[in-house]
Parts: sequence; structure tokens; C-alpha cells
Amino acid sequence: MNKDSKIYLAGHRGLVGSAILKCLQSKGYSNIITRTHKELDLTDSLAVKSFFKLEQPEYVILAAAKVGGIVANDRYRGEFIYENLMIQNNVIHQSYLNGVKKLLFLGSTCIYPKNCPQPMKEEYLLTDVLEYTNEPYAIAKIAGIKTCESYNLQYGTNFISVMPTNLYGPNDNFDLEKSHVLPALIRKIHLGKALEEKDWKTVRDNLNSQPIEGVNGQSENAKIVAILEKYGVKKVSNGSVAVEIWGSGRPMREFLWSEDMAQACVFLMEERDFSNCYQPEAIEIRNTHINIGTGKDISIADLATMIKEIVGFKGGFLFNPDKPDGTMKKLTDVSKLHELGWKHQVALPEGISELYLWYQENVPKS
Repeated sequence: MNKDSKIYLAGHRGLVGSAILKCLQSKGYSNIITRTHKELDLTDSLAVKSFFKLEQPEYVILAAAKVGGIVANDRYRGEFIYENLMIQNNVIHQSYLNGVKKLLFLGSTCIYPKNCPQPMKEEYLLTDVLEYTNEPYAIAKIAGIKTCESYNLQYGTNFISVMPTNLYGPNDNFDLEKSHVLPALIRKIHLGKALEEKDWKTVRDNLNSQPIEGVNGQSENAKIVAILEKYGVKKVSNGSVAVEIWGSGRPMREFLWSEDMAQACVFLMEERDFSNCYQPEAIEIRNTHINIGTGKDISIADLATMIKEIVGFKGGFLFNPDKPDGTMKKLTDVSKLHELGWKHQVALPEGISELYLWYQENVPKS
């Protein structure tokens, strides 16, 4: 890519897309096209067709997706499979029809089987059943990988698929119903600290910024306490505060700073092609996607403790075994990415500290 190449970045406002946009801009790319969902509905085939015909981007980074945590994935199964399939099919197909030079498709490591051997290598794709709670989303992302592969093999396109591990960073989703585990823990522990310190201004500012089921900072104390308890921030018998965590706390998870992920994506767009994603002597070309991660994991219980220390929360944790753990271990094998020439930079404690600072600065204060 040249610095003035026309690049369409789909999903520039999300956690992934905003990090990639920041990275591209910092490197001097000056011709980046973006559209909000209101400006362009990527599930609308005709709208996407018109957009590509008008703009004629040279490069495409597809970071737009419908995403969420365990609750959202399990509750909105139809929406997750339909919207993600439509988004990626429309963008990938129009990229082919309009002669896009290179496309980067972003998926997720939830594509791997529920009981996948660890660490998860690219070759383990489609070797067993998926985790039930996020199966619709995973199937959509697997379809995206195979669409890119198939178009490359039939039409000679240059479409690369990357599968980031669990991401966290600026512009993360802190909605307690729909967020992933790390930002959810940050918000709950932040609220727990405020509650134990009887800092009602912080609690109210937080709920004004992002109400929970319609409860905001103007609500009565009792109503606020009740909604926080429902979402796992609870006053316990001795007068202290405890934060509920779904499951046993034993599942192991890997986390990657979103700006590290962005650096990896831009590196691949600048330096690598589809032909670098498989062995040239391969008879069957498959599993050409690339894992993006750290190759290191941590238990949910230890993650919570790490966040607790960074936030300064003095209370405890209540593990709820009636809630699902999800897959017990998800660790990526990042050998392929390392061989391609990229490694992560930001360690987890550093990243959590940065994210907590960002979160505090971005919660409006009264």
C-alpha cells in the first residue's frame, strides 16, 4: 500500500476498527474511507454495491461485525449469524467485482472447536464441534474465511483472513449485558470500588454515561443498588461489596491489546499476501487464516484479581457455578504469525492499566 492508496475501513468506530484507523493515520495513510452504520448498512446488498461502484477502493479492511459476549451470542443467535454473513458476503463479493487489490477479513478464535487441542493451530479448524453459546457467530466467521480462500483460488484475488484472540482496548464495549469479560470486569469492579467507598457521584456519573436497563444516575439509591446487584455488584452481609463472576473462574483466556492487533493487521496489509499464508507445495490449500494473539493465557479468577489490584477495589469475588464457563481453555498458537514477522508488544497488566485510565477519562462527569 502507498500512503495515498484508497483504503476502505469497514467498522471504524468499533474496538477493532478504531485501533486500525489510529494505526493507519499514525503511519501517514491519508486516503482512508469510512462510513458509519447510519451512512451505509453493510447488510444491504444494493447499498454496498452502490458504495463500491462510487468509491472504488484499492484496499479493504473488513473490521465491521456484530459482536458480543456469552449472553449476547447465546440470546441473539439469529441476529449474529444473519448480520455477520450478510456483512462479509456483501463486502467480500463487491471487493472481488470491483478489483480490490487486497482485502483483510477479521474473524475470531471462537472459530475453533470447543475441545480444541491447545494451543490452537490454524490446522485445527473444522476438526470437531463448536462451543454452543457462540456457534452462530463462529459459523459466520468460518464462512468468511472460506469465502476469502475460495475467491482467491477461483478468481485470483488477494484476500487474507486473520483471527484475533480476545481483544481489549480503547473504545471497548462496557455494556454489562453485551460486553466481553475483561471490560465487563473493569466496569463492575470500578462500580464495586465506588460503592464500597460510598462514592455515589462516581456511581451516578457511570450510570448516566451508560444506563443499565433504564436505570441511570437520576434514579433512587435503592433502585441503583438493586440493578447493580442484578448485574453482579453486591453488598454482602458484613457491609462490604463483592463482585459476581460467571462460572468457576477456572477457564483460561488469552487477551491482546487492540492497538497491538492493529499493528499486526497493518503489517500484513503492507508486507504479506495470500501466497504467504500457506505452504507452496500444498496439494489442498486450506486453513490459510492467521491467528493473531500473544500465545499466553490467564485464568478468569486471576484476571479479576489483576483488575482488582489495578482499580484498587478491596472487596471480594463471588463465583457463580450456575452460569456457564464456556470453553475451559482458549490459547492461540501464534507460530505462523511469528514466522510471518510480527510479535505483540503490550503485556496484560500494562494494557489493563491503560484501558482503565481510558475508561475513567471517557465516563462523562457531572
